[in-house]
Amino acid sequence: MKHIYSILLGMLFGGILVKAEVLSWFRIQEMFWFQSFHMYGIIGSAIAVGAISLWLISRFDAKSLSGEIISPAPKVFNKKGNLIGGIIFGFGWALTGACPGPLYALVGSGYGIILVSILAAMFGVVVYG
Repeated sequence: MKHIYSILLGMLFGGILVKAEVLSWFRIQEMFWFQSFHMYGIIGSAIAVGAISLWLISRFDAKSLSGEIISPAPKVFNKKGNLIGGIIFGFGWALTGACPGPLYALVGSGYGIILVSILAAMFGVVVYG
């Protein structure tokens, strides 16, 4: 049953991305050319929601659906790895016009060519691993 919740939540998230125009190649290009605040506002909102969510999870000892306490591990900043990884991520995002988050929503929206980006992302994960 919990897998159905995950699928429904993923579909809802994909629908929100479509309606917010986060999948739009034009919006992404506007962001990289500093022509519009739209994407920066969405990314900033996501950061704020994530920060507040993490604070609430730690403050109230939130539990997962299986009853385990959620305790996110602190992340260690690796200057060289984060810099190189960020540059590669940014190049891929700028070249494909697609962030890894909405790739599946793009395929669901009818952009089958994005399967190439998904395969490239999977290749990058294997190389990293």
